[in-house]
Amino acid sequence: MMPPSMPSSERARERVWDAGRAVDVGATLGPLRRGAGDPAHLLDAAGVFWWACDTPDGAGTLALRAAAGVVSARSWGPGAGWLLDRVPALLGAGDDWSSLDLSTQPRLRDVLRRRPGLRLAATGLIMDALVPAVLEQRVTGADARRAWRLLLRRFGTPAPGPVDALRVPPCARVLLDIPSWDWHLLGVDAQRQRAIRAAATVASRLEECVTLDAAAAAAAVAAAVLARLRTVPGIGEWTAAETAQRALGHPDAVSVGDYHIKDLVVHFLTGRPRGDDAEMVRLLEPWAGQRQRVVRLIELSGVGKPRFAPRLAPVDIRAI
Repeated sequence: MMPPSMPSSERARERVWDAGRAVDVGATLGPLRRGAGDPAHLLDAAGVFWWACDTPDGAGTLALRAAAGVVSARSWGPGAGWLLDRVPALLGAGDDWSSLDLSTQPRLRDVLRRRPGLRLAATGLIMDALVPAVLEQRVTGADARRAWRLLLRRFGTPAPGPVDALRVPPCARVLLDIPSWDWHLLGVDAQRQRAIRAAATVASRLEECVTLDAAAAAAAVAAAVLARLRTVPGIGEWTAAETAQRALGHPDAVSVGDYHIKDLVVHFLTGRPRGDDAEMVRLLEPWAGQRQRVVRLIELSGVGKPRFAPRLAPVDIRAI
């Protein structure tokens, strides 16, 4: 395997984008990674972020790094052009933080000061964000990350480009063809299987929301995507929010129902070790319209909620 650096390749397509501002590739794209061993996302030692995905034009791999606000991008595969066109939106070109009022939260102001290049990523790909979110429903992070790795290794395809370890996640058609016993071997229970199949069945309808009207306001696109997601059996408020955060860079999508986020937000904003979703929503109300930006700053603050008991033990259904 070639080292995950920024190698030259005759087959690579290139783009240089001057953002005119600081760009923090790692912090912006970090939420896309599903653990350090994610086969579709890699941040290498040189600071290059790699993303393998199934674009509307076919499989593609994108490699990004930034210096002084200038982003260098290379891409491979049939989806290379689509990925290069997506670079500004992916890195939050339309994500305006200028109206975020942190005057009452000096610690959050400090996080943002230290991360001037932070934005919310927007991949533009619904299924790319939805499938791993479904795998995270009602299980530990370790269980979900393992299922994602196994899914890509068994049913994904080798990513175009020079990094052999990268895999393109399976498309909707492949997901629909995976039999229940193979899902079981991946550690995915029947309820999550049904949700993924239901989403794959209407994948084209979900994806078309993002490009319904190029002139449509971002809020209108987000509303359309969330509305359609919530009609899919097995896709609730939490999964829809997790998807919208990554696919659309939704600035206000809060993960209500998350096992950890409510405690983290309540602890950061009040000092109390635990909270519930209702309290989290109430505490975030002053930032209505930008609540996910605040949550992201809290996540990057380094403040963790206190632990009072052992971690939840994972249950590996593959042995059942």
